[in-house]
Amino acid sequence: MSLKNILTSRLGFGAAPLGNMFRAIPEEEALATVEAAWNEGIRFFDNAPFYGAGLAEIRMGQALAGKPRDEYVIATKVGRLILDEVEDVSARDLGEKGDVFKHGLPNRIVNDYSADATLRSIEDSLKRLKTDRIDIVWVHDVAQDFYGDEWLDVFETARKGAFKALDRLRDEGVIKAWGLGVNRVEPIELLLGLESNRPDGFLLAGRYTLLDHDKALQRVMPTVAERGLGLIVGGPYSSGALVGGPNFEYAPATPAILDKVTRIKALADRHGISVKAAGLQFALANPAVAAVIPGASRPDRIAEDSAALAEVVPADFWRDLRATGLVNPAAPLPLDV
Repeated sequence: MSLKNILTSRLGFGAAPLGNMFRAIPEEEALATVEAAWNEGIRFFDNAPFYGAGLAEIRMGQALAGKPRDEYVIATKVGRLILDEVEDVSARDLGEKGDVFKHGLPNRIVNDYSADATLRSIEDSLKRLKTDRIDIVWVHDVAQDFYGDEWLDVFETARKGAFKALDRLRDEGVIKAWGLGVNRVEPIELLLGLESNRPDGFLLAGRYTLLDHDKALQRVMPTVAERGLGLIVGGPYSSGALVGGPNFEYAPATPAILDKVTRIKALADRHGISVKAAGLQFALANPAVAAVIPGASRPDRIAEDSAALAEVVPADFWRDLRATGLVNPAAPLPLDV
């Protein structure tokens, strides 16, 4: 089933911050943020066991308890099992994400993309999320940023295990859709080339943003659109760099990135618009994109995202953005729609 037929709105909620991403978030603040999203009409919530070793799912389960289940769509991910054992968080090998979730729960995380682990992971997520079903399941992080030169071996394990298991669950009606949830274009490109598995779409984080979109635009977006699949854009603000934060892709932003941010900000200021509006509306202008899911850890951020989506951005801004070379000339813009 196409993701566009599953989702009821184009703005969703990315739950990574609920797992104490970058900082220890008070429980009441985390729950209030989900409540704010609900009150703003957001009905798509994306999660993962990896976010704080289950903490994000637990918090979301608490926050959505009592909400009408038929009114929202929930997605989570497989590939990591959260065990009852406690481990030294500082010793975790988290690839490029480093110690992003060092403030999460201390439970041991085990990478496992087999069919059995996929089913177990879904069962565990159902318990943490306090729900009877999960609508969309992503296979998480089968890419270079986590597994380096071994990523193709991990992908092959997932192809034989997780992909087949999720194909079956979707065909049986247990889940509505499945795909990859990754930070890199290459795994999506590889899966699109396989005939043995039939994904419904993809979650691509940080790779279709104003700061980084060339690879996705050229290598996966056309195929996703042609096949009627859907792509969800995660991390539209590039780990916060686009809106003035210090990080880009989970690490300190480089001078080149900071310079690009400064130029985009200056252009937005000249046209009297917010950078958030530019970032969200740029991503959604691509016909392959079904939704965008900013992460938020404070209630006021939710209102900002909703306002940015509704903000009127003048066509001259988009023309100037293209004319100054700040976006790929082939990237669809709202004025092209």
